This record gives sequence, structure tokens and C-alpha cells, in this order.
Amino acid sequence: MAPRISKANPLYKKFGKRALDLLLAAPALLLLSPVIAIVALAVRWRMGPGVLFCQERPGRNGEPFLVYKFRTMLNTRDSANQLLPDEDRLPRFGIFLRRMSLDELPQLWNVVRGDMSLIGPRPLMMRYLGRYSPEQFRRHEILPGITGWAQVNGRNEISWERKFELDVWYVDHVSFLLDAKIIWLTVLKLITRHGISAEGHATAPDFEGTGNLQNRNEVGADFPSNASRGSPS
Repeated sequence: MAPRISKANPLYKKFGKRALDLLLAAPALLLLSPVIAIVALAVRWRMGPGVLFCQERPGRNGEPFLVYKFRTMLNTRDSANQLLPDEDRLPRFGIFLRRMSLDELPQLWNVVRGDMSLIGPRPLMMRYLGRYSPEQFRRHEILPGITGWAQVNGRNEISWERKFELDVWYVDHVSFLLDAKIIWLTVLKLITRHGISAEGHATAPDFEGTGNLQNRNEVGADFPSNASRGSPS
């Protein structure tokens, strides 16, 4: 196999990207604090106690961190005390928050802390770590992002395999101009509201893994295969 040639800007990838995150995320957190407060009050009023959804997600190199989002689902359970499927727990208000990406606002704090970047592969479920092929696992070579190349090229309307191809392509092509393009395309996506859900699912179907199991185990054997239930978006 021919050696991979990265077209990423090494200086921007190592230093500039973090500087851009702080330059944009810190002021945004302050400027949007009234909106964040209003959304928090609305979530409390419409959905009850528990404004924030906090869950362990894999960051750079698969290291876990706590991601923060506004809660969009009800905690409705069946007679066996098991959570109902996502589509039965996602009310109209939750759908609105997701369509407008308002549920992602608390992740600005993750960016300021250094857990995430503004731009990068989305942080998915911890249980997925053991299901990636070695190539797909490369998406964890950089910090996860609030938005990313896969999100502006289909989001939940495309297959998992295609998402991971786009994520890895981004890892190999990180640059200031590409990040600026993704930010612009993200704004357009918010206006058009495309790609919020996959056909037949409230958000996206669970990722069950692709490729050879032996290959997946090479990258995921040391990671937990189970995690608490929650949306992978």
C-alpha cells in the first residue's frame, strides 16, 4: 500500500486551529449567554428537570471526555423500566432544538476547555470504538468538533461509512481555508435545515460496525463495548 500523503497544514493543525477555537468560541459563549439562558429555561419548562445531557464520548485518540448538550429527549420508560426508543422520546420541542442546533450550544464550553474543536469529526458513542476499522479509527487523530466536513456533506442523510470517509479526509486536509468553508456551509445548513435525521429514524441508526471483525478488534479491543443509551448525533 502506498504511503498516505497528508495535505493538512501542519502549523495550523498544531497551533492555529486551537487559537481559532479560542478566538471564536470564548466570545461566542459570552455573546450567546442570553440565548443559552433562554434555551435552558425553555428546556426546564417544556421537559422538566435535567436541562443538560452529559455523556462520556471519545475525544482525541479515543480518550473519553464529558460532552454537554441541552436535553432534547424525554426520559419516558416502559413497564420494565427501560427507556423507550428515541423516536418515542423525542418531542416536537426537542426536534426544534436539533433542527436549529440549539442543543449544541453548551459544547462551546467543551471547546473552551479544549475537549473539542469548533471543526472536526463529531464525537460519537464510546461503544463505537470497538467497531471501527483501522482506517475509520483515524477520525480520532484530532479533536472532535461541533460541526465538521461530514456534517456539511449530508450529516444524518448519508451512511456511516461515508461519514467516516469524510472525517478521515478532513483529518488529512485540515487547513484554515477548509475550516472557514465548513463554518460558512454550516450556517447555510442551519438555514436550510437539511440532514437532521435519517429516513426511518429520529436521528441516525446505530453504527454496528463495518469491515472485518479482526481488523476492528485491532483498534477497539481495549475500549469498552457498552455505554449508556443515547443519541449518536
